[in-house]
Amino acid sequence: MTEEPQDEIPGEVTRAVFYERRTYRRRRMVDATRLLPILGVVLFLIPLLWQGEEGARTTDVMIYIFGIWALLAGLSGLVSRDLGRDRSGSDSEAVADVDALETPGGEGR
Repeated sequence: MTEEPQDEIPGEVTRAVFYERRTYRRRRMVDATRLLPILGVVLFLIPLLWQGEEGARTTDVMIYIFGIWALLAGLSGLVSRDLGRDRSGSDSEAVADVDALETPGGEGR
């Protein structure tokens, strides 16, 4: 009397737990792209917390906001360039697989 494990469904294909390095890296870059706007909002709200005897000087706040804007633009450019480089690589099938996993209709996560 041997019983099959309850976890497995007969005929179901089990998926690999680990992704290849390139696919994993691309997924992390997509995650970073999704987090950049949230980081930007948090960083732009920080001057609201600046308080002193007279409050924050307008010039200091404007320099800070410009610096954050430049930083976010630079980070977005780096992430975009890196994602574009992966897409133009020789392993375009792996990239297509990642895109299929991330679409709402795709099988994934």
